[in-house]
Order: sequence, then structure tokens, then C-alpha cells
Amino acid sequence: MNDTDCMALAIKLARNGTGWTSPNPLVGAVLVKEGRIIGQGWHRRCGGLHAEREALAACTEDPAGATLYVTLEPCCHQGRQPPCTQAILEAGIRRVVIGSRDPNPLVHGKGAALLRQAGVTVEEDFMRNQCDALNPVFFHYITHKTPYVAMKYAMTADGKIACHTGLSQWVTGETARSHVHTLRHQYRGILAGIGTVLQDDPMLTCRMDGGRNPVRIVCDSHLRNPLDSNLCRTAKEVPTIIACASPDRDKRTALEELGITVLDLPGPDGRVDLPALMAELGKREIDGILLEGGGGLNESMLRQGLVHKVYCYLAPKLFGGADAKSPVEGVGVDSPDQCWRLSPPTCTPMGEDLLLEYEVIQHVHRDH
Repeated sequence: MNDTDCMALAIKLARNGTGWTSPNPLVGAVLVKEGRIIGQGWHRRCGGLHAEREALAACTEDPAGATLYVTLEPCCHQGRQPPCTQAILEAGIRRVVIGSRDPNPLVHGKGAALLRQAGVTVEEDFMRNQCDALNPVFFHYITHKTPYVAMKYAMTADGKIACHTGLSQWVTGETARSHVHTLRHQYRGILAGIGTVLQDDPMLTCRMDGGRNPVRIVCDSHLRNPLDSNLCRTAKEVPTIIACASPDRDKRTALEELGITVLDLPGPDGRVDLPALMAELGKREIDGILLEGGGGLNESMLRQGLVHKVYCYLAPKLFGGADAKSPVEGVGVDSPDQCWRLSPPTCTPMGEDLLLEYEVIQHVHRDH
């Protein structure tokens, strides 16, 4: 196996931690000695062994003199786990090949430098683009202390997310709907608006086999969430947060008694202060959010520069209707040159539908 094969395997291993490592990154590691793989591992869960220590623990022979391929720079500080650089040096690893650089100031450049100072050959930025693609959520969160937000919606070929009657089940087919649950497993939080709750009474849970439920977050400025809603009924089983801008203490107390965390974050317009909400969720180690809002919340999040990625499920259907809802509503832009710009999409067939994935490459704040 050459260097490319070994790092490709480390990347594949890293993906096994998807949905479980938050707020830590996805990391994979492979140990090779005299052309043989002698150990491999990945970061399985937050609080568990890091990938390097997993690979060392799985070694089938003495790792002294081996090469370690790791998708992210090894840590050199004491966190939930002891530093991986220490384990690498104690094992007698001769060469370390690193994919991504760690933006965490506790690590950035220091892990590689420490290994070099101890006489280890270190190669950085190997297959960096592929390794960086594992961790956009972690890179944003560790740099900004706020969640990485991915806006998700399903729409028809004429850009409608529901009929003019408000009915939206189902825009897309079963394959696309199943894929949504892999995203709910992947992101630590899921955010919806009160309009979605009142219209659909959703559960906002992950129904993927072996999946993990996200923390459910609802923007409900005036605490209109019914106490008998699905979210309220299941709040003691699935963590649920309601963000409001309401002085209604009785309703707040009733929600809290059901197990819901209520955050009072009033903004100047009398609605939830969305940047303040993102900062508060970051403090709670919610590093990534799947935004399943209606058109109003989606536009508000975009307008304040809080959306970083877009998942668009496109169905081969036409709903029509001048008043039928679209994915982004609100006031919108005044002219085409004021648009929110997206990257060229990646396109994945989902049964009869298509999944288009974009990165938001231009944030423009608008104060309409």
C-alpha cells in the first residue's frame, strides 16, 4: 500500500464516527510497518479514545518504527483524553503523515512541531482537501464557537415546498426522505420554527436504524407551542429547547415542567435574537445544526449570515400556485446582485429525486 491508499483508508475509517463524536472532529488513523497494516482506528465517540490511540491499541505487532497516517494533526494537550503526541512518541513511531491541520489554538501547529522536535519525520497537508472535507462542522465550531448551520428543504421543480393548501406530505420520494434521517443523525441539533410545529406537529427525531436523535430546537418567539404537541409529549426522552422572546412566565413554567429548556432571547424586533441563540447553543456544545425551518425562518437565518450549507432535495413535480410556499420567503433581496451566492452544487440521485448540496460562499446581512 502506498501513502495515498493508507490515507484513503484513514478517511474511510474516520467516517465511521459520524453522528457520535460531536463536538469533537471525525478522525481516522492507520499504522503501517514494512508495507503491512498493523493497526487502525477512528474516534468513535466524544470522550472515547482518539483515533491514534485506537490504532495503537489495535496493533498486531510492535509499532516501533512504523508510519502513522492520521487525517487530523495529533493533539498535544490534555482534554477529555491525554495528548496523542505522547502516545505516538512512547510507541516509537518513526514517521507521521498528517492530512488536516487542526485550527484549535491548543493544537494548531504544535502537535506536528512537538513530534519533529522529538525526531519524528512529519509530513503535513497530505490529501488535505479530502481530509478537510470530513470536518467542516468542527472547523467552524472550534473557530467561531457557534454551530455550523446546514439548511435543508425539499422542493418541486417549480420551487414549492408545499401546495397552496399548506399540505407538504410528500414532496419527495422514500429514498430522499430516508436520507434526511442520516442528516438528523449527523448533526447534533435540529432547528425549526413555530410555524412548522403548528402546521405539522413533527417529532424532529432520527428514524435511522442505530441513529442518534438530535437536540430539538424551536424558535417560538411568543411561546405558542401547544403543551400537547409531539415535541412537548416526548421532551423527557429527547432533549428539547425552545427559544422565545416572551415574558409569559406561566407558559414557560409549564414547558419546563415537561422537560423543555426555555431560552428567553429577545431581539430588538420582539422576536428571537438568532445570533444570540447560536452563541448560546455553541456554549452548550451543539456544534452543528440541521435547519428544517419554513421559508420565514430560513430567510431570517440567511439574512443574518448564519447559514453555511444548503441541502436541496429536488422532486420531479410541479405544484404551481402563486401563494404556495417556497424554501426562502420573507422580504428577500431587492435585486439579483444582492443574492446569497452558493458554490457549484454536488448532485446525487436519490431515487426519483436529486440531492443538490451547496456551500454558502457569500453572506450578506440585510436588515429589512
